[in-house]
Amino acid sequence: MLRQLLFGGAVSAVNVALHALIMMILIRVAQRASERSKARASQHLMLVMIPVVLVLMATHAVEIMVWALAYSLVDATPPEADRVYFAFVNYTTLGYGDVVPVKRWNLLGPMTALNGVLLIGWSTAVIFEVLRRALREAGRR
Repeated sequence: MLRQLLFGGAVSAVNVALHALIMMILIRVAQRASERSKARASQHLMLVMIPVVLVLMATHAVEIMVWALAYSLVDATPPEADRVYFAFVNYTTLGYGDVVPVKRWNLLGPMTALNGVLLIGWSTAVIFEVLRRALREAGRR
């Protein structure tokens, strides 16, 4: 069990670091875009929010790939399993249950889900903050 927790914790830490980096960049870019934008309020909101959400979705896709790679490194799934699919359903907590990890790595699925829930929640908070700031900036025009 300790091996699973350490390995899953390390993969989670990689994803948290990746997410933090992207968040830092996104917030800076959104702030600069808001300061320089000459667009009307509604256009400004779209110009800021669409890229933010798309970048966050792409970031989550990369984090899912990190989990799929981790599963591959330790052979955490049966050989015929689609590891990207398995990572996706765990990360998003969809959890179909049609693919299950091998017994010796059975904690990686729940650890992936915990990581996904936390990072998706973090993204939601950032989307809300960017929206709040964009609306505030739009109100000043």
